[in-house]
Amino acid sequence: MSAQNKQYKLAARPVGLPKDSDWEFSTSDIPKAEGGQVVVRVHYVSLDPAMRGWMNDARSYIPPVGLGEVMRAGTVGEVVESNNPAFKVGEFVTGYHGVQQYGVSDGKDLVKVDPNLAPLESYLGGLGMPGLTAYFGLTDVGAVKEGDTVLVSGAAGAVGAMVGQIAKIKGARAVGIAGGSEKCKYVIEELGFDACVDYKSDRFLKDLNEAVNTGVDVYFDNVGGEILDAALARLNRHARVVICGAISQYNNTTPVRGPANYLTLLVQHARMEGFVVFDYVDQYAEGVKQLATWYSQGQLKFKEHIDEGIENFPSTLLKLFSGENFGKLVLKVIEE
Repeated sequence: MSAQNKQYKLAARPVGLPKDSDWEFSTSDIPKAEGGQVVVRVHYVSLDPAMRGWMNDARSYIPPVGLGEVMRAGTVGEVVESNNPAFKVGEFVTGYHGVQQYGVSDGKDLVKVDPNLAPLESYLGGLGMPGLTAYFGLTDVGAVKEGDTVLVSGAAGAVGAMVGQIAKIKGARAVGIAGGSEKCKYVIEELGFDACVDYKSDRFLKDLNEAVNTGVDVYFDNVGGEILDAALARLNRHARVVICGAISQYNNTTPVRGPANYLTLLVQHARMEGFVVFDYVDQYAEGVKQLATWYSQGQLKFKEHIDEGIENFPSTLLKLFSGENFGKLVLKVIEE
């Protein structure tokens, strides 16, 4: 067990892709639990596209990370000290302890998890925020129903993979968009999508037309940009467009590209709505229960891309934006 708490703090506001000088690697004493607090030894840190937005000093759904603060991130780990009767030493919890090896909490943001039901890293993926994002985004915002054609970008990613699988459970047709033949093969053969289109292919638009030849009823957008435009042009009447993310735009040094084909919303009497999973915090328990049930029944599959070593955080984070990660990207920070 480490005698110190290794941490990554935000040192500067990134311009474009985050670079090494935007981070400060430091060590501190392991925190102590005061009245009502618990100390958690972090095992895994979740790396998510939303982290890029949290680095900007801009108005958003959550305050930005302050300069000199530990970088915000979802975590899963073990309670190693507790002055809170709701948590016992040895229990495992998820929370937002950031990119560090130990975190302290009053317990209000912690959720107990069972490592016997699924591997710990799954609680940062399919049974965690990405799974809940897919679940609420598709079933509530997207109002998916049997017989719909659901198109989802970033289909091999943590959220997109779950969207397609939930669509199939709900009796819809699932079509993915992913980068590269290997990812498309995974989306179809492993996750059970009906089709997947490679956006890196010269045939992308032609292949997309063939894959959604009857139009799109729900488009779940994780990437924005040109792919959002392509999806908008193929909407059916009363289609629902779910804006979850726009990873293609997050590191822009020029203005964000907006949708050029938005008039399709008017013509097709469709709607486009943005959301964040924090909107559903009061329903998390319901969502996790449903996801866990489907998982136990063999209806959901998760894939985690695990890198190791907290020192590798800056380079591992960049995999989100290069498309190197295959499934949910997590960083193992515990030292045995």
